[in-house]
Amino acid sequence: MENKTIARTLRLLSQLMELHEENPFKIKSVANAYFKVDKLPFALKDKPLDELDKIEGIGKGLASKIIELLQTGELKELNEILEKTPEGIVEMLAIKGIGPKKIFIIWRTLGIENIGELYYACNENRLIEAKGFGLKTQEEIKNAIEFKLAANGRFLYAQVEGFAKTLFTQLSDWTAKTDNSALLGFAGQYRRACEIIDELEIVIGTAQTDAIKQNLPAFAPLSLIEAENTFICTTEAGFRIKIHVVEKVDFYLQWFSLTGNTAHVEKVLTLAGEGPFANEEEIYSKAGLSFIEPELREDFDEIELAKANKLPSLIQYDDLKGSLHNHSTWSDGVHTLEQMAVYCKENLNLEYLGICDHSKTAVYAKGLNEQRVFGQHQEIDELNKKLAPFKIFKGVESDILSDGSLDYSDDILKTFDFVVASVHSNLRMDEAKATARLLKAIENPYTTILGHPTGRLLLSRAGYPIDYKKIIDACAANKVVIEINANPLRLDLDWRWHRYALEKGVLLSVNPDAHRTEGFHDMHYGILVARKGGLSADKCLNAFSLEEITEYFESKKPMG
Repeated sequence: MENKTIARTLRLLSQLMELHEENPFKIKSVANAYFKVDKLPFALKDKPLDELDKIEGIGKGLASKIIELLQTGELKELNEILEKTPEGIVEMLAIKGIGPKKIFIIWRTLGIENIGELYYACNENRLIEAKGFGLKTQEEIKNAIEFKLAANGRFLYAQVEGFAKTLFTQLSDWTAKTDNSALLGFAGQYRRACEIIDELEIVIGTAQTDAIKQNLPAFAPLSLIEAENTFICTTEAGFRIKIHVVEKVDFYLQWFSLTGNTAHVEKVLTLAGEGPFANEEEIYSKAGLSFIEPELREDFDEIELAKANKLPSLIQYDDLKGSLHNHSTWSDGVHTLEQMAVYCKENLNLEYLGICDHSKTAVYAKGLNEQRVFGQHQEIDELNKKLAPFKIFKGVESDILSDGSLDYSDDILKTFDFVVASVHSNLRMDEAKATARLLKAIENPYTTILGHPTGRLLLSRAGYPIDYKKIIDACAANKVVIEINANPLRLDLDWRWHRYALEKGVLLSVNPDAHRTEGFHDMHYGILVARKGGLSADKCLNAFSLEEITEYFESKKPMG
């Protein structure tokens, strides 16, 4: 059992204990253990069981729970409390913004026991009658439920990637037993690298269509049902799979048709005809177009650009020379500054690391006060001597306060090589206020990068509303870079606005927001959405060489 699974189990236990009004001291102890386990830099399963109670924050009582989980995969105490809790109440705990205290009132006072009833009660304004609730809280709960309902059957690209690759390999091996010259390819949203995937589509082109179609229902990993030439199933997790079986001669036409969005496909085939085609390049060639990469086939302006031979040369992962916006144990990271730097240098072969621990307002994340900023800069100077020519840039993720100001004085801000300005609090402003707040932060002469511009969390929290054009125009005017936060939950700035930013001359930066060494790999997902947005390496800040980015940071600093 992995640490995250253990941590989630302890968190659920603490929430249910609070819901059932158990001993507050015991609740706090279990809740603290959840945070501790989630941040451990090593796997508990690899530790001797008799040493678990020696880990800071984990005493004998909690160690026994962890041992029980590791040995049996479950927790008797949790099972017992789940038995006396309605299933719908447990589901409510997964809704953003509703904690055990509010759920207790919803359940015990209002008699509501599932999400459907709660949503109905919100529509009837019943929640505002309960203690501790008001119209604003009711509306927030309603919006959160709508997000949860919308998320059913929808998955982040990162959630399905491993499953998709494994399934593709299994299907390829299985198909080869009948036709070793068959052609296979991902199609649809997955091939276009959409940030949210509703279904996974795979196309099989074969000369043995009858044999493949006859045997596909017996393909072991899935329980497929035929619908004409398409085989469909939904996994236990609710993920929909479609496998299309086509004649080999029609493979490239069908692969193309099932990849792009409908409008893109129709426009290209109107120009190219119906084939047959030897490959996808021939489809675009016969249409009089440059080849359009799958990620771009969204019916934006890619066809017009292809006609004019002006398509961008899309960025690739290997173009990245460094990683900006990362956290260490100086704030809320898991690994030390040196561990983060060495990993970038030795494991990722990068030239530089931009460390951006949280600023002083982020007390919850051990944000750096002025004295600790000085201490971190001393460590960076020592590490730069030790790790040269690799370089650690002195950055910070400075909180944008409610009025748009940053939370350090200019005297402190000028000590950094670069500043990522981000919103972390008061996320409920209307569009005018949220936009004005960001505009003031962008106009601060020390702001280098605007971090995760809308604060969104995919499938769980909409970003605060902003006037995108005003924000991007301001970044262009003030030479502020916009972050593509590569955490697969964020992927913010949304790729649909990359094109506008690039047209305005704004640089973008693919930043992992890594809080541990494994987090650097999220840049892979940032690159996927950057490609969808049309980003080329020359317009990406962290594709600059060490020399180039050093010059850039120097040029951005205010004079005097």
